[in-house]
Amino acid sequence: MTLNDVKTDSGQHRAQSGFTLIELIMVIVILGILSAFALPKFADFTSDAEAATIEAALGGVKSAAAIAHAADLAGGSTGSVDLEGSPYTLVNGYPAVGDLQAIAGLDGYTVTVDNTTTPDEVTVSVKTAAVGVLCFTYIESVGSSAPPTFEPLTGTGAWNTGALNCE
Repeated sequence: MTLNDVKTDSGQHRAQSGFTLIELIMVIVILGILSAFALPKFADFTSDAEAATIEAALGGVKSAAAIAHAADLAGGSTGSVDLEGSPYTLVNGYPAVGDLQAIAGLDGYTVTVDNTTTPDEVTVSVKTAAVGVLCFTYIESVGSSAPPTFEPLTGTGAWNTGALNCE
């Protein structure tokens, strides 16, 4: 009988099987090397998620403005529109800054209304851990055929949300 043989209760010989200590250590080393290369690829998801958050808010505001405008046109351009049972004030057929937070569903975002500018402006921002504050500005429609405008608060016109820091 060799050292690798084990005698069972029935008297048959069976070879002992399993991993050696060296094989287990090699597997752990290989997993460590793979994780060292893979971890940096996934570590930057936080800033991407934060940028996506403000882009989602921008998409929500643009969609809400388009829906309100369509409802206004369909209803005869009365200067207000009822959406889901709630009345909203419109300026030139688009949402007024005072109703933008409710009509676009911007719960969880910081919405600042500036009535001192002409036209009125709304700044929508979200506080993020990695970038600071990401934001954009909604500027009311200035004429009967002009839609509202959306721009970064920095005023550069560049929509690189990773670079928008409103602090």
